[in-house]
Amino acid sequence: MHHGMLTVYKEAGYTSSDAVARLRGILRMRKIGHTGTLDPDAVGVLPMCLGNATRICELIADREKEYVAVMRLGVQTDTQDMSGEILREIPEEDIPAILLHNGCLQEAEEEKIEIIQKIQSRIREAAAAFVGEIDQIPPMYSAVKVNGKRLYDMARKGITVERKPRRITIYALEIEKVELPLVTMRIRCSKGTYIRTLCEDLGNALGTGAAMQSLIRTRVGQFTLDQARTLDELEHLAKTKPEELLPLIRPVDSFFADIPAAACTPDALRLLKNGNVLTLQQLHFLSAEEDPQREYRTVDTFDTSSLPGIDPGEKVIRIYDADGFFYGLYRTRSGAKGRGLYSAYKMFLPEK
Repeated sequence: MHHGMLTVYKEAGYTSSDAVARLRGILRMRKIGHTGTLDPDAVGVLPMCLGNATRICELIADREKEYVAVMRLGVQTDTQDMSGEILREIPEEDIPAILLHNGCLQEAEEEKIEIIQKIQSRIREAAAAFVGEIDQIPPMYSAVKVNGKRLYDMARKGITVERKPRRITIYALEIEKVELPLVTMRIRCSKGTYIRTLCEDLGNALGTGAAMQSLIRTRVGQFTLDQARTLDELEHLAKTKPEELLPLIRPVDSFFADIPAAACTPDALRLLKNGNVLTLQQLHFLSAEEDPQREYRTVDTFDTSSLPGIDPGEKVIRIYDADGFFYGLYRTRSGAKGRGLYSAYKMFLPEK
């Protein structure tokens, strides 16, 4: 059995569950989970958790994501992408005039390049209004549950229900290319963001309407497109070059690489294996900077406040045995009586 994380390139036509099912066959193991769905037509990064790494699927899914999306202006569909039924469409030749509020195109002396620049500026200006914390209404064709029922199940029956807006964050929205009616944009966003909905909302703000033409997920947290392998590539390696497959599986502790690390002393190994409380005297910090007895500090980029159940001010550390085997995460204990003590937070006991 493999334990770790594998960056899969999901191709069009697969659901995330389809990809899990096929990977189980490739690796001949059942304990595999994905870290957040991608629409069947979307492609790109889909981190998979293998073995005991399935315990961090939710943590990976919570990480910041990056997408490259192509938006088609002048069309709206019931699914908010081009796979759905067209509800509204305007002629392509009318789009520039709508974007420029019917003004600039009437000026015969205006150079074409100036019109293009004004259109690009108009789109970028509208896109900038979506950067930051915004409320987004989930689409009917989504896996969100309302009263215990999936929205897409109701949508397929022609039922539309009221959906409560959800607070999301768009960290960056860059317009990379404008070739009307298509607009290519790169988006960095929080979990729970529907890029299809973002395209439609931006199209409405521009006055043309819009639907998502295509979508590539380029990053999920520390998992990037250049690391990703297709299922066909993974199957080929598993059958012919298994020694080249193993380096693609990242160890679980690499996900927590920015959290301070300590090794327990040999006499405390029994306590560690049972997830018992450990004292500072039973730990050897792998970096002097991380040792709490030397003014504990960490310059990590890992946001421990996002870990479920971790209170502000609590510290989380990685714990290893003397041979370098990763056992799990421990947290500082609160209160005066807990000072200098660490208790188990999430364990990843080595499995044979």
